[in-house]
Amino acid sequence: MQPDVEAWDPWHARDFAARMEGARLSWFVAGGWAIDLFLGTCTRDHEDLEVAVPSSVFEVLLPRFPEFDFWVPQGERKLARAETLAGESHQTWAYERAAKVWRFDVFREPHDGDTWICRRDASIRRPYAEVFEVSADGIPYLKPEICLLFKAKAVRDKDRADFETALPRMSLAQRMWLHAALERVYPDHDWTSATECME
Repeated sequence: MQPDVEAWDPWHARDFAARMEGARLSWFVAGGWAIDLFLGTCTRDHEDLEVAVPSSVFEVLLPRFPEFDFWVPQGERKLARAETLAGESHQTWAYERAAKVWRFDVFREPHDGDTWICRRDASIRRPYAEVFEVSADGIPYLKPEICLLFKAKAVRDKDRADFETALPRMSLAQRMWLHAALERVYPDHDWTSATECME
């Protein structure tokens, strides 16, 4: 039987960071948690924890979490074991067997060596060293301009809140990158004009 898809009790970002201490692989917190790490404060509740790794190192990550099973969400409340469908989705949910809850979601990011490739548009690329920053307490997180590009696909209330909170704190270079990426991927998006006004 598959686990309950609603049984989320996510870790704090620092819990995941503690388990990754000493790991010699690239990883970073993504999603709403990344925005809060950028801001340096928790601005809202988080119903999940999203972390990202280059797709080629996903298998190296798994042995660090022996008490977990990994599943790929399939939509319509369906799941498949990660070992059977890991190549067909960028997401993998981590299920802690003893607690019977989901703790985090791993994004497997496309890349070409040390170059990150945006899964929304493969022409958008940056060196891996330029896609994340490190928080004051040592947690790597996806830069806000990239987080917001992903959040622009299907904006929910929490995504709008993240955009409105993060944008004023972003540098001019970050806002300009987001504006250019939105023009390429979502040219009619409300955020495109909003970022243009701030240039």
